[in-house]
Amino acid sequence: CALFFRELHAFMQSNHFIKGKNHHHLEGGIYLGIGAFKLALSLLPTSILRLLEFAGISGDKEFGLLHLREGAKSSSLRSVMCTLVLLAYHTFFAFVLGVGEKDTTEAEQLLTPLLARYPKGVLFLFFAGRIEEIKGNIEEGIERFEEGCAAQHSWQEFHHMCYWELMWCYTYKKTWKMAYFYADLLSKQNRWSKAVYVYMKAAYLSMLPPEEARPFGEDEVQLFRQVPSLKQKIAGKSPPTEKFAIRKARRYTSSNPVRMPVPALEVMYLWNGFSVLGQQRELTAGILHTLNETERVLEETPANEYLTDDKCMVMLLKGMCLKYLGKPKKAERCFLAIPQSWKVIKFDHYLVPNALLEVSLLYMQQGRHEEAISFLKQAKYNYKNYSMESWTQFRIHAALSRLKVADEVVDGMNGAGTSSAVNSPV
Repeated sequence: CALFFRELHAFMQSNHFIKGKNHHHLEGGIYLGIGAFKLALSLLPTSILRLLEFAGISGDKEFGLLHLREGAKSSSLRSVMCTLVLLAYHTFFAFVLGVGEKDTTEAEQLLTPLLARYPKGVLFLFFAGRIEEIKGNIEEGIERFEEGCAAQHSWQEFHHMCYWELMWCYTYKKTWKMAYFYADLLSKQNRWSKAVYVYMKAAYLSMLPPEEARPFGEDEVQLFRQVPSLKQKIAGKSPPTEKFAIRKARRYTSSNPVRMPVPALEVMYLWNGFSVLGQQRELTAGILHTLNETERVLEETPANEYLTDDKCMVMLLKGMCLKYLGKPKKAERCFLAIPQSWKVIKFDHYLVPNALLEVSLLYMQQGRHEEAISFLKQAKYNYKNYSMESWTQFRIHAALSRLKVADEVVDGMNGAGTSSAVNSPV
């Protein structure tokens, strides 16, 4: 399909092409096709792109964005589709799979005239909510998502998109009961990944004191035990988020399980939620308080097989809070403490490459680019087969691209560890 659009674009630029009355519609379709393919492929690590280049397929972010912008400006049938792809890129892909920096300027410029023309357009309301959420305007985001749900009732899947975002908005606020409410709705109404939804229900219950969780009539341990049985495959494979949930839930299979300390905040990190949380100092301080209390409890906990992993996980999340609270030295110490424990981490091996990634992003903010590149390469090449590896590799690739460093094909580097030390098959 990508090759088809490329050939069609080349033909349109040739002297043999004759414009008809519907030329602008054809042109809009080509802008959409080429732009979306080029942009999507540009997000892939170079190692994967090299394989695709044998088939004549390549990615180019700026080229893709340029064509989508041209398509969005046109009056063709596909102009709105081009706009929606750009909005999805700016509010989801570049944010979740990128370095987490917010730049909603173009998204707002694209969305403003559409909202003015279609004030009850549900997709436009959704993206408006997502923009507010990314900017840290949590209450405004909640209002937009609720407005989108109220605008129509026939497209249930759209409600589920809003429920997912509402769940995270209430997570940032530590309103665990409301977050549980939306996770519960998703687990009952949506089929995309019941394993993840049930895992999130259990995670939110675990964040509540026992007396507050009891009225919900569900037990977190029993919910965690359900997660592996809800596994499903899409195109023959389970989604990375589902694999993560199943692996984490395994610690509840024993007769005397060791409770996870802050599972909801751990998943929030994986969705790059701290980049949203960090826009609100008060909310960030609230999460840090929770993590400090959790750290104190872990220090008093008798030794068990999960203790080092749990301490490192809390340390990573504390580092994220400290980073956004303007305490880079303390954040750096948190991040660098985790790779030092890589030999004794038993289950959550993803913590080490992510800690290296986060300290690299911290160094990038400080202009310490050589140090950032060194840690990014360690994270990229020294660690394999850990949970959510593809997501972490996407973020590493985005950071290296921002530093204008080309990916390399190497067997390993001397640094924080070796790949064999962190193999953690799900």
